[in-house]
Amino acid sequence: MPDAAPERLTVPRGAEELPARLFAPPQPVPGPGLVLIQEIFGVTDYIASRAADLAALGYRVLVPEFYFRLGETSVEGTGEGVLERGMALAQRIDWEQTVGDAAAAFDALRHRPEVTGAGVIGFCWGGGLAFNLAAVRDPDVLVSYYGSALPDLLHLAPEVTAPSLHHFGLADSYLGPEVQERIRAAIARPGVTIETYQGAEHAFDGPMPGLHDEQASMAAWRTTTAFLAAQLPVPGRG
Repeated sequence: MPDAAPERLTVPRGAEELPARLFAPPQPVPGPGLVLIQEIFGVTDYIASRAADLAALGYRVLVPEFYFRLGETSVEGTGEGVLERGMALAQRIDWEQTVGDAAAAFDALRHRPEVTGAGVIGFCWGGGLAFNLAAVRDPDVLVSYYGSALPDLLHLAPEVTAPSLHHFGLADSYLGPEVQERIRAAIARPGVTIETYQGAEHAFDGPMPGLHDEQASMAAWRTTTAFLAAQLPVPGRG
């Protein structure tokens, strides 16, 4: 985690204000930024830790709190009922309105004077939302971890032109082999990289028992950071 706590700010959304957290890199110099999009559990300690990991690499990381209209920020923990509570929250928000929220957050980040380029990274529910955002904006890079909404968003594939990295576990019980093959066929093009992990379940990077796979998580993170370094480099970092 970085020494400094993230800055809390808001992004205008008509008459509303979208809360967000901005994780700053160690050196306050101009550089690239990323919008990081949550899982169904909201902006949890896990999501904040991933934002901090990226900030430590030199990125400015904006993390919107998409459940703000519900009066919620996150569902913490990994015990009984957490998955059901997260799913219930995700089902209560309007998808198109949330895409607009994500676009507003991306615009706010990209137009900050110290930001020299902007990408998007999302996990699970956020992996699908990141893909949708990439279809309506022009990020410099897209990273999607096992995007759970992707099967319903494949019609947007022609609009997603950013260099893209997608991660999938080969033992994913939510996005099974046939679904993954359909996703692969729809999104395949020059500039798209698809990485798979033998034996890994859905949400293998997160902390949920029965889903987390340490080996797959570490391998995917190495691939993610190398991909970002190539496609959205931080000045001064080799």
